[in-house]
Amino acid sequence: MTAHAAGRYATALFELAKSSGAADAVEADLSAFRAMLDSSPELAGALASPLHAAEDKVSVLKALAEKAKFNELTLNTFGVAARNGRAGDLGKVASVYAALAAADRGVVTADVQTAAPLTKKQTEALAASLKGAFGREIEVRTDVRPELMGGLIVKVGSRMFDSSLRTKLDGMKTAMKEA
Repeated sequence: MTAHAAGRYATALFELAKSSGAADAVEADLSAFRAMLDSSPELAGALASPLHAAEDKVSVLKALAEKAKFNELTLNTFGVAARNGRAGDLGKVASVYAALAAADRGVVTADVQTAAPLTKKQTEALAASLKGAFGREIEVRTDVRPELMGGLIVKVGSRMFDSSLRTKLDGMKTAMKEA
């Protein structure tokens, strides 16, 4: 249900932003907001927590948006989401919006999870490899997840490629239990 709500908010915001010529500005705002959430687990937790009143979340989001000089559409979306009990979904809204914007530009988004951060050269090589496989421009978004231990997980659309060490070890563990 949460993914559906995030999709509805992101789609509505994208359509409004595109019709008003602010799609790129809103995309930049949401990217900056995701960075804020990634760098502050406390903020993400507070927005998702039912212990904090909706109006408190609206105030926090408004202060953040004004300090970062976000577009008015972004600010309004934050307020509507918070008042409707969806402040904790704003990170997902940002992800869905980014995918919608990339699709509109004709670019396919690849979500890549790695155990350690990729260098710029590695990211470019991965993008080139994926472009060869899919025949389209690829925008690579990375997420560091140390629990993978090594390797990577790449998700492009509905296709997922998992070459993480964690998955391989889990597979070996299962095979050994069956033996």
